Amino acid sequence: MKAIRRLGYLLVALLLVGGVALVVYGQRSLIQTDGELQIQGLIKPVRVQRDASDIAHIFASDPRDAWMAMGYVHAQERGWQLEFNRRIMRGTLSEVFGEATLPTDRILRALGIHRVAAAQLEHVSAEARAAATAYSQGVNAFFANRSQALSPEFQVFGIDPRAEAEAGTYWEPVDSMAWSLMMALDLGGNWGNEVARLTALQVLDTEGLWQLFPPYPGEAPAATADLAKLYKTLGVFNPSTQPTAAVKPSSGDQLASIGVAMQRWAQDLGNVEGKGSNNWVVDGTRTVSGKPLLANDPHLGLSAPAIWYFARLQAPDVGDLKGMDVIGATLPGTPFVVLGRTPEVAWGFTNTGPDVQDLFLEQINPDNPGQYRIPAGLGEAWADFDTRTETIRIKGLPDEQFIVRSTRHGPVISDVPGPTQDLIDTKRYALALHWTALNADNNSIQATLESNRVRSVEELIHALRNFEAPMQNVVMADISGRIAFKAVGKVPLRSPANDIRGVAPMPGWESRYDWQGWLPYADTPQDDGSEGWIATANQRIHAVDYPYFLTQDWAPPYRRNRIAGLLAQTPKHTLASFAAIQGDQTSLATQRLLPFLLRTQSSHPLAPAALKALEGFDGEMRQDIAAPLIYTAWIDEFTRGVIGGRLGQARFEALYGKRLFRNAVEDILERDDVAWCGNGGCAKASGAALDRALDRLKDMQGDAVAGWRWGEAHPAISIHRPFSNVEALAPLFEVRTPTGGDPFTVNVGQYHLDKSDAPFANRHAASLRALYDLDDPEKSVFIYQTGQDGNALSPRYRDMRDEWAAVQYRALQMRPAEWKHSLTLTP
Repeated sequence: MKAIRRLGYLLVALLLVGGVALVVYGQRSLIQTDGELQIQGLIKPVRVQRDASDIAHIFASDPRDAWMAMGYVHAQERGWQLEFNRRIMRGTLSEVFGEATLPTDRILRALGIHRVAAAQLEHVSAEARAAATAYSQGVNAFFANRSQALSPEFQVFGIDPRAEAEAGTYWEPVDSMAWSLMMALDLGGNWGNEVARLTALQVLDTEGLWQLFPPYPGEAPAATADLAKLYKTLGVFNPSTQPTAAVKPSSGDQLASIGVAMQRWAQDLGNVEGKGSNNWVVDGTRTVSGKPLLANDPHLGLSAPAIWYFARLQAPDVGDLKGMDVIGATLPGTPFVVLGRTPEVAWGFTNTGPDVQDLFLEQINPDNPGQYRIPAGLGEAWADFDTRTETIRIKGLPDEQFIVRSTRHGPVISDVPGPTQDLIDTKRYALALHWTALNADNNSIQATLESNRVRSVEELIHALRNFEAPMQNVVMADISGRIAFKAVGKVPLRSPANDIRGVAPMPGWESRYDWQGWLPYADTPQDDGSEGWIATANQRIHAVDYPYFLTQDWAPPYRRNRIAGLLAQTPKHTLASFAAIQGDQTSLATQRLLPFLLRTQSSHPLAPAALKALEGFDGEMRQDIAAPLIYTAWIDEFTRGVIGGRLGQARFEALYGKRLFRNAVEDILERDDVAWCGNGGCAKASGAALDRALDRLKDMQGDAVAGWRWGEAHPAISIHRPFSNVEALAPLFEVRTPTGGDPFTVNVGQYHLDKSDAPFANRHAASLRALYDLDDPEKSVFIYQTGQDGNALSPRYRDMRDEWAAVQYRALQMRPAEWKHSLTLTP
């Protein structure tokens, strides 16, 4: 008994010691926000003061010091985010996570993101290079000389950046260029739509394709070619395999599931429908103050920490370097404010979504697989593939070497194992990607740099002339009362003889499909605000007679129409009325299809209670009621039954989840299309879908329909990479909160239905909300869904969550009433 007692005492002591050690470590991992820190490389002291909104204000006497301090602060607050992101864009995840992340490393190496960024860095101005250099010095300075303990992720994976940071190679100027390319890749994913159409054409004719992927309302299909006939004639498809179905995590090693998630991430690059955002602006004739108001909420995949970090940069002109005074959302990995305001100008982005990625079918020489076909009049000509060898280090395994091929159009993506490799006959064809962002003269970094010091709308329009990718809809306003809209970015021109227009893979050996130059900046869509208001929400942004082709893949106009309607309801707007619009959860898409659900006949035991729950429901997707959940489950099951039944299960699963096929379903229901719905028509298919939906919801939330809640099934999940994929760690590292909305509401809540664990969870939403008052810019406000600190042990890791969910805000001020913290960085 004494021995047992002693053992118990020992265990208690060990637990106490462990607890104390954990507390000490937690304290040491928190950032220093007061006092003084010495940083090698600074020219003069820099003040970093934090206000009541937790915004870091950087006051420097030289622009290089401001950019360096920004790098230092990002490393302080978002160290693991920088570490993970640099491994993504460099294609080195497998060094840490093993072979499970090889798909991601392979695709990023094939695209050559880091190599392209290095080439682009050679073409930027000396000023832009100075900014990227100073920023990288700040990141390296933190990791080389830190007294702060690294966050838990570094400890778990045994990563210590100190040696690389001391050598100046942990973060380099090229990394900031590369991370800008990664953002362009995330937002410019037209190639996924091309692959989806090609996949569908395995079983559909061309008419069926345009029913599945309808053009924008009022438009004809962009491609006039008979695509199904073309691909059949060419013998494009792999004769022995079907498209891969969704990857499911195994029940074994949980760390291996990190890799599974990254596999899915790699497969989804360029493959997500509905990437969206909202912005709108009204001039003084539409406001109480008589000066403009501007709103912006860019929609991105939710992550913890958030993709944004709010900061202010202030520095005077020094020599050839111009100063800045700007506040707003910075992107960790880059030294500038991307979205925000100067003392005189505010701006906001939404994704334009033009077709800037084209896939080309490259015909392989049957007599020499090292060659591909190129245009040569009426004959045949062949060129050698450009090749390079990439070596990927893999934790616990030998290095992998693989050959990356490129053509005159760009990198060959079908060499990477995955959906495209399974889809086409790779003995006869390769798929090459032509993408604007991979051009060596991409100078978007210069545009962002210049935007940080503008003093008028005209100056901002001029500054953004260099912006290339991804094209953005920019609404802007200044204190003089001017408002405007301009689409900024590079868009290829296509020949009138191009009968495919990039909506699906094109024969690379026919010159009529090659790009013919670039849309002049002066001719991109724009609006001078003559109507007193401007709103964009990823809808078509030009008139029907616009002479240039941008894309066919606009988002449905539901969000933009709702914004326009709400703006019209209030004659004179205030920040409060703008906040109400940002919080609006009425889905016009739901209103369109709700009558079909209400007419649905079902003998399911829960059907009467479900129909009662739908009484009075008008499409407001509130989190605290059952109706949105019943509607969403029904339309999901209808889509699975009707679209899935026509495409085949494996093919459907390869496409569904990241695209909802909602436009197709609307048309199918409204014309009662038996060809899609099957015998008995769409009424029968709808009833079967409701039966399946009610079975599913009973399993999810029990058989008391009155107690079902949309918010319970639709929490906003800000995922942590990689610990969201480790069941025991996910609650500690990801940020969750119940939400309303759906993919078509202004207060958006987009779900990914291929996620078997939580198919209705809100994974793609307002990554920030900001409202700008040009009567008094100090009244401007912001919020986002996590917190400034990227350390999960910090109380500032998720402290904005509840405000974000409630559509509340924090002040976005250059002259705050008080400072909460003051840190001096000294040379």
